[in-house]
Amino acid sequence: MRMKRILYICLLAWAIPCLADDNVIDEVIWIVGDEAILRSEVEEERLRAQYEGQAIPGDPYCVIPEQLAIQKLFLHQAELDSVEVSESTVSHQVDMRMNYYISQIGSKEKMEEYFRKTSSEIREEMMKSVRNQMTIQQMQQKLTANIKPTPAEIRRFYNSLPQDSIPMMPADVEVQILSFVPPVPLEEIERIKGRLREFTERVTSGQADFAMLARFYSEDTESAKHGGELGFVGRGQLVPEFADVAFNLNDPKKVSRIVESEYGYHIIQLIEKHGERINCRHILLKPRVSATDKMNALTRLDSIAKLIRTDSMTFEQAIIRYSEDKNTVMNAGLMTNPNTGASKFEYQDLPAEVAKQIYSMKEGDISEPFVMMDPTKNKEVCAIVKLKHKTDVHRANLTDDFQAVKAMLEQKLSAEFIHKWILNKQKDTYVQIDPQWANCDFEYPNWKH
Repeated sequence: MRMKRILYICLLAWAIPCLADDNVIDEVIWIVGDEAILRSEVEEERLRAQYEGQAIPGDPYCVIPEQLAIQKLFLHQAELDSVEVSESTVSHQVDMRMNYYISQIGSKEKMEEYFRKTSSEIREEMMKSVRNQMTIQQMQQKLTANIKPTPAEIRRFYNSLPQDSIPMMPADVEVQILSFVPPVPLEEIERIKGRLREFTERVTSGQADFAMLARFYSEDTESAKHGGELGFVGRGQLVPEFADVAFNLNDPKKVSRIVESEYGYHIIQLIEKHGERINCRHILLKPRVSATDKMNALTRLDSIAKLIRTDSMTFEQAIIRYSEDKNTVMNAGLMTNPNTGASKFEYQDLPAEVAKQIYSMKEGDISEPFVMMDPTKNKEVCAIVKLKHKTDVHRANLTDDFQAVKAMLEQKLSAEFIHKWILNKQKDTYVQIDPQWANCDFEYPNWKH
């Protein structure tokens, strides 16, 4: 339950406050240090949890004020310790969340109607919420930074676990990949550019609306749903070639020159700029590789695979000589899990085409050539893979899962440390609770000292 409550602190701080009942007269219900907690804040959090279908672990009128109070303890300590977060990082997170809500609700106007607030008000509240959450996370990380169990402590922790408490570890694999992009004929590139020039002419002459063309023709399927609109983003969120052109646009009536990126070819139209952030729309078209060129690439890979299987060269040598995947070529082709940064993958975390190839392979096997979508470039590539290592489903052990066991112990020790820190912090903090809100079975009973 303690871990569940601590997690709920984080969930609260990420929330977008919803509107409380307009008929409720606001009042101060808690004072923590020199910070007040308002009844409206609790109502906003309760309504948000209700709208999102999120279960609150207990009476919301007890749990929510206590979690808000705990947030204030961390934020006060962060102020004392001069813990600050990057405003650009906060802004980046808010941009992503705003764009997500717009994509889910349908438009900026519908989002404003849903929350009964302007987008500026929603953004301002979200900036505060995200900033507080990131500050709390950094403060907790600072408090627990010295929790680094030794190998002996990790072994003692593991040996102390009842057998049925040792978690089951999913099957995982390590995979090496050799891939390259089949060449695109110049005629296909010129066809794509000609199509984009046609779109530009139709927009410039007033024959068509850019957003309408994006909906019909753009191959960026997600932004196409919104007329090609990307939402407010910073320069660092865009690939450099796209950003260089987009951030130099000044006239919303004009269309950019054709921009080539790793995703294909674009034309861009400015919507508006706010400081270091920009909102624009684009149309993306991707050149098509001919069936003949694709087959030639697969035949070439088949020949390479045969050389490896007959020991004429190693997979690692083939990577250096033939692979065009810059993300793996300097690591002997070893794929990296974007979720963890490690080389181990659970099957569901692999690209679907790779998972399908290796599912029935044995360690050391080389796959047949296949076509897949490069998840980083959203392009078709031809590839072969080698199954380097495979671990079946098993109970965690210190040989294969030392890092996982270490993480379990670190999480346990961190939760215990934070729990004790909150108890101690309560003793040094002035707290006053309205009697109507004090009849609760709080997780930390010392609020009422």
